[in-house]
Amino acid sequence: MIDDAAAQAKELTLERLFASPDLAGTTPRKLTLSPDGKFVTLLRNRADEKERFDLWAMDTRTGQWRMLVDSKKLGTGAALSEAEKMQRERARIGGTRGIVSYDWSADSQSVLVPLEGELYLARLDGRVHKLAAAAGPKLNAVISPSGRFASYVQDQNLVVMDLASGTPKRVTEDGAGTVHWGEAEFVAQEEMDRSTGYWWSRDDSRVAVERFDEAPVGVVTRAAIGAEGTNIYQQRYPKAGTANALVELYVMRPDGSAKVKVDLGAETDIYLARVDWSRDGKTLYVQRQNRDQTVLDLLAVDPATGTSSVLFSEKSGAKSWVNLSNALTPLDDGSLLWWSEREGHGHLYRFARGKWTQLTKGDWEVTPDVVGVDQARGQVFFLGNKDGVLERHLYATSYRKSGAVTRLTEAGWWNGVVMDPAGTRAIVTRSSPDQPSQVYLADASGKRIAWVNENAVTAADHPYHPYLANHHERSFGTIKGPDGSDLHWEMVSPKREPGKRYPVFFQHYGGPHSQTVSKAWGGALQQYIVDRGYIWFQIDNRGSANRGKAFEDAIWHAMGSVEVEDQIAGANYVKSLDFVDPAKIVTYGWSYGGYMTLKMLEAAPGVFAAGVAGAPVSKWELYDTHYTERYMGDPTKVAAAYKRSDTIGDASKIADPLLLIHGMADDNVVLEHTTAMAATLQQQKVPFEMMLYPGHTHKVGGPGVSEHLWTTILDFLDRQTAPAKP
Repeated sequence: MIDDAAAQAKELTLERLFASPDLAGTTPRKLTLSPDGKFVTLLRNRADEKERFDLWAMDTRTGQWRMLVDSKKLGTGAALSEAEKMQRERARIGGTRGIVSYDWSADSQSVLVPLEGELYLARLDGRVHKLAAAAGPKLNAVISPSGRFASYVQDQNLVVMDLASGTPKRVTEDGAGTVHWGEAEFVAQEEMDRSTGYWWSRDDSRVAVERFDEAPVGVVTRAAIGAEGTNIYQQRYPKAGTANALVELYVMRPDGSAKVKVDLGAETDIYLARVDWSRDGKTLYVQRQNRDQTVLDLLAVDPATGTSSVLFSEKSGAKSWVNLSNALTPLDDGSLLWWSEREGHGHLYRFARGKWTQLTKGDWEVTPDVVGVDQARGQVFFLGNKDGVLERHLYATSYRKSGAVTRLTEAGWWNGVVMDPAGTRAIVTRSSPDQPSQVYLADASGKRIAWVNENAVTAADHPYHPYLANHHERSFGTIKGPDGSDLHWEMVSPKREPGKRYPVFFQHYGGPHSQTVSKAWGGALQQYIVDRGYIWFQIDNRGSANRGKAFEDAIWHAMGSVEVEDQIAGANYVKSLDFVDPAKIVTYGWSYGGYMTLKMLEAAPGVFAAGVAGAPVSKWELYDTHYTERYMGDPTKVAAAYKRSDTIGDASKIADPLLLIHGMADDNVVLEHTTAMAATLQQQKVPFEMMLYPGHTHKVGGPGVSEHLWTTILDFLDRQTAPAKP
């Protein structure tokens, strides 16, 4: 609980909410330990320009910081290419400036930094050297694992530079038009959490490279409508039920020689989900997912010939699908660490000599990652919610024998962790309802060695400190959903006066692979909304993450059904509270949450005083293959399920005030979703309001625009909850 008598009561304003410095304090990105564990590096945003990031390093022995690369000093000011913009959108960092990625050399003496079309090698002694690469945008730049090469994608081909000579060589030739080498195709970036299309072996002797051809993918004419003009893009967008890109995988030497094609099987309509190398470089592991996402095969590939065999397969049960993970970890002894939901909850397993050993078990979830491995001690480190759904912690257990699962982080927090390659040190990022993200360096037992970014809100110089006295505490609870499930909710209330009833800002997301209710920092926007007199509330419904497979599978072929039921149950619970005005509950959601706003207003007219739908999906046939078909199936086979799940058919049932919002250059939930809904509402004579943002993509925001967006939203909602005129 925040309790600081020295804090001075200061009123939050929208202008201050979105100004610099960020009220959450410094928000570092891309936290990494150098391969030798001696340095922590991160991207730190500037106090006077919170969207711009520079590269910083901390010596873990002395705690001293230094800026390795100043993005303003080296930046060329070159405009981003469309491919770079879209990669940033896929990574949810659209709008950021300066440095967005970097890669350590194997000897821990330098860092490769892409910046505005150029590549720089930053040394620890402060020297920064620009590599002699051809001018123009470069994607997916890395240093090879042994440090001999820098590699990147330029003009849709893979380029490998020998760092000793500084000579770049294009190692693929036919990348052009619809053919791409070394990149991840659209659905891999957007839906599969795979951002690259090439993978080095540990000894630099070979590189596996994806080649994809978008020719079969349908073309969507996307108008990126800006303030002073419109750019028209012929975008290859694989809508549900239509063709995907043709994907192939090759293995070659660093100079492009000895190229062999990997046997991915006779079926070409598959997903290349993950690619990893064994520790000795003698085996390439490929995860192949079928189009229906009901089978995930792990292929063992001979890199010299490209021949493959299936090591094992994950298969879904009826009315379900197989979720992907990033947990595959090859070990020195040839065994593999693996994550699976085969018993109904996500847990870790070890696969050795054809036999399985389950490492974790129980009615709780391991996140689909392995954070670190200490092979000397036989320990694996991972994140999970063994101590409760609302918290996420770092745990450790033995992978060599059955053993206890040990929690390594402090109770009461939501944690994220990265570790060094040897699993001896960890960078822990944590937050709580009363404390924005803090970062510290810990040893393998979880003991804090040093603060990387203490960011304490109780410190007098913290940007949020002047507002502490008005900080509203968050409360948590559960209700029983319509099927008897426990549904977790959270609430932030103003200081309540006896007998007074308050309006409710009912926020929701509701989509799969997401958990919104947790003991993490909620942000100053929540506090601002409560300052305006609202109770802020949200609840996690069936279909959301970290509650087990059965809880998630409830949306199979039925998006917009059980999620809506559970959210309405939450609204009815709120209405039952004696301090809530049941006639003044307004609801807001973005993306899947925007879709949910429309479905909730259609399903329960009169429950909400008004709804805001930001960038909503209106017809799942318009959304992409990998995401949509995972849950809904093929629209050419289950058309009735799609019809039930869209928002178009029941548009005439919307009787409550509605505000539609969309970015006019959105390439994720394309503007057609909102225009289709708007046209239907108009045809049905349903009144609504709409705000469009020229030049903005799926994320609407930035200097000035964020303030305008939330002024629009809150002014609209305030009108619906204002006292009735006499």
